[in-house]
Amino acid sequence: MSARLGIRQWMIIGMLIILIVPRAAFEGVELLDRYVFSRFIHERQQADLKTAIGIVSGADTSRWADPGWQASLQSFAEPAHIGIALLDRSGQDVWHTTSAGQKENAIRQLDVFEQGELRGQALFYAAQRGSSFAAVSAVIVAIMAILFIGWQMGRFVVKPLEAMSVAARRIAGGDLDFHLPDSSVREVATVRSAFHVMGSGLRESLTRQSELEEERRFMIGSIAHDLRTPLFALRGYLSRLEQGRANGNPEKTARYLSVCCQKADLLERLISDLFAYAKLESMEQSLRPEPVEAGRLFAELADQYRPVAKEKVIELRYEENIHAAEVTFAGDTHLLHRALGNLLDNAVRHTPPGGHIDLGWRAYGDRLEFIIEDSGPGIPEAEQQLVFEPFYRGEPSRHAAYGGAGLGLAIARRIMRAHHGELSVRNRDSSGGAVFAGWIPL
Repeated sequence: MSARLGIRQWMIIGMLIILIVPRAAFEGVELLDRYVFSRFIHERQQADLKTAIGIVSGADTSRWADPGWQASLQSFAEPAHIGIALLDRSGQDVWHTTSAGQKENAIRQLDVFEQGELRGQALFYAAQRGSSFAAVSAVIVAIMAILFIGWQMGRFVVKPLEAMSVAARRIAGGDLDFHLPDSSVREVATVRSAFHVMGSGLRESLTRQSELEEERRFMIGSIAHDLRTPLFALRGYLSRLEQGRANGNPEKTARYLSVCCQKADLLERLISDLFAYAKLESMEQSLRPEPVEAGRLFAELADQYRPVAKEKVIELRYEENIHAAEVTFAGDTHLLHRALGNLLDNAVRHTPPGGHIDLGWRAYGDRLEFIIEDSGPGIPEAEQQLVFEPFYRGEPSRHAAYGGAGLGLAIARRIMRAHHGELSVRNRDSSGGAVFAGWIPL
């Protein structure tokens, strides 16, 4: 782009071409005519002049007035571009060709004597060759230069501008598939580049809008499905209590109420996840960075989830890092608690009784790395990238007991990426065991 010339520079170049090229053509033709063609013409003219002198000197002066002889001499002189004037001995004009000039312009004068007496004079003229050929050549070159400049302007200015006009109308009609011709003019090329950037941005915007609309419809359908299941169960048990089907049985009443509480907790968790995801998706919630002590963060998480794991007879193993107090970073404590909590919650749900969960972290280079590893069945390789997609819940056997919205891992990755970090998953080995590994810049 920087190597292109602007419109002003091209205008100056065009004017210089129109002024200089025709003049150069004129001078070139003049030089060619003077030093190449003139030599050949002069030699031929001298030969013709010698012949004409021979004709005149070989004829008796009495024939000078003979029309036949005059016509014969005229037919020779005109093609040879030689002018001839015949004068009597008193200097009066006897006959002359149409191209004869003034006496003082004659290039040759012949005195004719008969019997020793002057009988007359013959004057010979060479036709003056003008510069008409050079002038015509200059005019032709000037016309060609103007046509060339006009063609170049049409190619690099008019054509791209017309294409931009057509593209603008197509964009107004919703058609973003267009291509504009390139131009050597800097301003036109800049506008062309801006058009392409605008078209690319509009295409990306429409694609993103379409994806968001599709995701919105999918989200609404998923929300309706996920909320309907516990609501139906809750309504069913409440209906039984209302209709007195417990029959005063305290155990049955307690069981019905326990199920209702479980479904209410599930509804609360679903709504909480959906609300958190919606806030992250719409960017309504921005990060509130503050100094975070890595050791304290992970120790609090271990203390929070150790009783939950113990209820399922799962061992949550966490070793305090000896350099814990020295490692701090800027982050949103609340969001980090939620992200890591979602990962631990996922590990607890998918680890069978008698299993274990390992939580660990370290400061490596300019980032903090952490790992959460469980002894559960692991995640099939084909699903390892899908588990971070919103509402993805894998095989029915993996989420039937939980009944979540499939947003926990998606929220965790979004929070990590909001901190300019990353989160990934793999299996420990072929026998299973999910390993969630992530990092955050220090």
